[in-house]
Amino acid sequence: MTPTAGSSAPDIPAASAAEPPPVWFLTPEGFFALPLADGPAERVERAESFVRQLYSRGSEEIWAPAAPTYATLAERIGATGVSYAALGLFSTSERERTPTGDVARHDLAEGAAQCAFTLAAVPTEQEAGAVDVVAQGIVAALSRDTLNDVQWLDLPCGPAVSCVTWREYQLGPEVTATAEPAAFVTAEMQVHVPFPTGPFTAVFTLVTASIDHWSQFVDMMGGILQTVSFTDPAEALTE
Repeated sequence: MTPTAGSSAPDIPAASAAEPPPVWFLTPEGFFALPLADGPAERVERAESFVRQLYSRGSEEIWAPAAPTYATLAERIGATGVSYAALGLFSTSERERTPTGDVARHDLAEGAAQCAFTLAAVPTEQEAGAVDVVAQGIVAALSRDTLNDVQWLDLPCGPAVSCVTWREYQLGPEVTATAEPAAFVTAEMQVHVPFPTGPFTAVFTLVTASIDHWSQFVDMMGGILQTVSFTDPAEALTE
């Protein structure tokens, strides 16, 4: 793992200002990574695999038209600087065990909650090791909006800042199932984690409209953040 905030981070080489260094993290079962890739041919290939995982009970009638859609979506997301994007699909069934005591594998047809999850590296021009300074600046900037719920986090990889924002959109009757105006509410958690090497900050974003399950998504995000590392965990195990 990376040294804690305030250390000189002697084991981590300085990062190039042109491209962010790698970052490692784990996501839970139920996350399906979008087919981000540099070239169109690879995006198409990954998209075909992606739709088969996402719609595992589907058929070519579903997969064939869906794959180009997700390939195009991946291209557009990748162009924004996002390096990882995933869709999360989770059963809302409360039954955790089968009658024999095994972990229950639920059919999403019983009910599903979904989210979108992304990672991007944003230039922040800090010097190597100056993670506290960057995090304090992020707190100050995000706190200017009184609608933001901003909190300081101490993660195993160093300091971070979380920002939770709720948004409400008014939908017209032409797009609702009831043909009546309706409110559409989303919740977003964005967590900024400064790279100890500088000069970037990793920004993890989780957005969902399944607000009845927001507390579970918060716990899920917390679990992901506990695994974030700026050094290869596999190398740490061999030391």
